[in-house]
Amino acid sequence: MNLHVEYEQEEDGRWIAEIPELPGALCYGASQVEAATRVEALALRVLAERRDKGEIAAFPINLETAGNALA
Repeated sequence: MNLHVEYEQEEDGRWIAEIPELPGALCYGASQVEAATRVEALALRVLAERRDKGEIAAFPINLETAGNALA
């Protein structure tokens, strides 16, 4: 499964990181790196829960960034 992380910076300086392939997987951070770290951890928890419930089969995961590249 390929997951893409998209970033946007709010007017107040906070960053939003979102994974469109997982509805609701959106996290804020004080920096782009912090937002990315949080949303990636959230994505792994969501996928693990779905796997534990038998909703999805095991599969390799590839996380890619979109938009602004992390520094």
